[in-house]
Amino acid sequence: MQMVTGGLNDPRVTYWEPAKWTAKMRAMKTDDNPIVMKINMGAGHGGKTGRFEQIRETAEEFAFVLKAFDLAN
Repeated sequence: MQMVTGGLNDPRVTYWEPAKWTAKMRAMKTDDNPIVMKINMGAGHGGKTGRFEQIRETAEEFAFVLKAFDLAN
């Protein structure tokens, strides 16, 4: 299981770059594991601003890792 993230307002890595990379990985993969892509509609290069928004993004990433290793309920 893989997760690709990006931000809509990122001036360094525009949103279509993670989308193209995800599409390429999906086209070339040989297993049944999903590849998930999340484009944050209100974020830039460093993610959303604000302490609680950054904590929420980190929590989403941790939840994905727990799910990937089948440690989530």
